[in-house]
Amino acid sequence: MRARAAVAGALVLMVVTGCSSSGSDADSTRHGGPGPLDRAEPPVKLSVPAAYDAAKGWDAKLSWVPQSATTLPLTNVPGTPTVAVMQVASNGYTITARSGSSGQVAWRSAPWNPPTPVDGAQGDSSTGETGEIPDVMGFEQGGRAYVVAYAHGMRGKDDLHEGVEVVRLALYPADASGSAVKPVREIDVPVSAGPGEIRVQASGGRLLVAWGASGAFPRSSAAVDVATGRTTLYEDANKLLPQCEKAAACNSSRVMAATPDGPLVGMGGGGFGVPGKWFSDSIRPKQVSATTGILDSWNGTVYAAAHGYVLAGWDTGGRYGSDDDAVWSVHDLASGTLTAQVVCDYDVPDETSAGRDYPVITSPDGRYLAAGPLAFDLKTKRGICLAGDGNRKTIVLGSLRDDGTAYGAVRDDSIGNDTESVPAQLDLRTVTGDPKVLSVGTQLPYLTLPDNSGLFMTRNADQDLVVSLRPGH
Repeated sequence: MRARAAVAGALVLMVVTGCSSSGSDADSTRHGGPGPLDRAEPPVKLSVPAAYDAAKGWDAKLSWVPQSATTLPLTNVPGTPTVAVMQVASNGYTITARSGSSGQVAWRSAPWNPPTPVDGAQGDSSTGETGEIPDVMGFEQGGRAYVVAYAHGMRGKDDLHEGVEVVRLALYPADASGSAVKPVREIDVPVSAGPGEIRVQASGGRLLVAWGASGAFPRSSAAVDVATGRTTLYEDANKLLPQCEKAAACNSSRVMAATPDGPLVGMGGGGFGVPGKWFSDSIRPKQVSATTGILDSWNGTVYAAAHGYVLAGWDTGGRYGSDDDAVWSVHDLASGTLTAQVVCDYDVPDETSAGRDYPVITSPDGRYLAAGPLAFDLKTKRGICLAGDGNRKTIVLGSLRDDGTAYGAVRDDSIGNDTESVPAQLDLRTVTGDPKVLSVGTQLPYLTLPDNSGLFMTRNADQDLVVSLRPGH
């Protein structure tokens, strides 16, 4: 769940660091014991939005996850209410898959052994040095759903051997059963990266492993077909789109997602597309020009992809640039077809940057899509800009429900980072989003599920990470 864990500043604090009041929590140890709170204890006390029942649900404690970690080892299986959580075991890591609001355990994995962690992977929360831990993600390819465990480390390293640096992927069928499920396939992808410089995502329908930078989209990457185990290495993304050869500046292109039809490529100087399928110039909104800047670079920058869609930003300043607000658009990933657009005073990221301020998120059914202050209803083809207008403050979104309810935080750049954030709730079925402030201290869902339940995360008094599912009304 790396991409979703990258929500910036205030929102991450609201979702993760709030304290919870749990019972004895005796199922886990300070050294990473079993973790799930399977006994008949009352749910952890949470302050949740009105759409959720705080008195029902289930909890799991992940005491092994350090505060320095940049990823959170839990996920849901796309299109289902199944939640999978990774725990430390005495001889590796185990995955427990639970069925939504009921909390019933669908299956547990046998212990899985990732490669030996690279030097410095432990991080240090006291100095702000980020840590790196194994992770899990839900994924679907060819109509089959998987839970993917992955980890960065050294394969075959011992006193006699240097070993090989890899990202190991372990694929579990999402519809498995039993208490000692083994992966149907394990795949090692050779990489070269420091701690925290690994990104694994499946936003385009194929797994993409990227490495070598701390941003969301490192320049080195490989697509993985989980059905065959075949790995396709993208050694030089500048050579993937023919338009790059004719561009004035195109020396830092990146693969932004892996699709069944090939890579989604964001060109270093602007412009994007899927080689042999479509290019941004042919699918741009009507009110933006084909080129921009003093070098007449291709207009259009991929922000990210999710749920079969691409979010892109377009410069409206012309050849010499201006302070005009950007056009933001959502496109079908397979065809490039324009689905929705909005004008918003939110800066398009630099085409050469690997970083993004916020992840692209969607509702479970894919109707609603958002990234920070941008929100879209893809059924009505309407966009909403939540950036500040000089009076109203900026609202950044963190989770979306199928009914159009969105949760996020009010961003106030005039106050310090240590100020408690103000949670907000919106209705994306309206033209403006109809934002409402929630009580300070309200925990926001980290994930929303198709059965309307929400997954919440807090730290208890011992700073253990507590995962809590609460059913929706």
